[in-house]
Amino acid sequence: MTGPEYAGLGGWTPAKLGVPGEVRAVVAAPEPVLSRPGPEVDPTSAEVVRLAADLVATMRVSPGCVGLAAPQIGVSAQVFAVDVTGHPKAVTVHGTFVLCNARVVEASRWKAGREGCMSVPDLTGDVKRASRLVVEGVLPGSGEPVRLVTDGFEARALQHEIDHCAGLLFLDQVAGAHAVYQRKVYL
Repeated sequence: MTGPEYAGLGGWTPAKLGVPGEVRAVVAAPEPVLSRPGPEVDPTSAEVVRLAADLVATMRVSPGCVGLAAPQIGVSAQVFAVDVTGHPKAVTVHGTFVLCNARVVEASRWKAGREGCMSVPDLTGDVKRASRLVVEGVLPGSGEPVRLVTDGFEARALQHEIDHCAGLLFLDQVAGAHAVYQRKVYL
């Protein structure tokens, strides 16, 4: 599914959702919703548009948060928000965006890096991820298909959130117990 029907974000912003988001509570492991693959969604449904707005609102009030997936606020669905703007490790930055039904279509240049998660607040871990990534998904509200090409830290954030939608935590991706650490800094 590539070609002219896919574009970048095309100026999409959370304001285009047309609804204010509500801050929702973030659930923590071992909450069952975090280990269940979420179903695909209808990105044009009012419910998904509200969910997208809630994800952005919750992400924005959470210090240090660069991404948040629907399962993390207790909703089993393939929807997530990302914004790496201003993060010192970010090179490629697409701003704040929400994707539905996203999937990785190309991945290369694999590197290990430390990750944390709001749903696993006491631990961090080293996870090997692609540092160059192509993702296809659909924008909430418009239902417009998008294809994002990214790298580095934003690529890592996207993979982390796509994993959440598939019922996986970063702990499921570490090489073993030797790659898990107590979190030293709480945001």
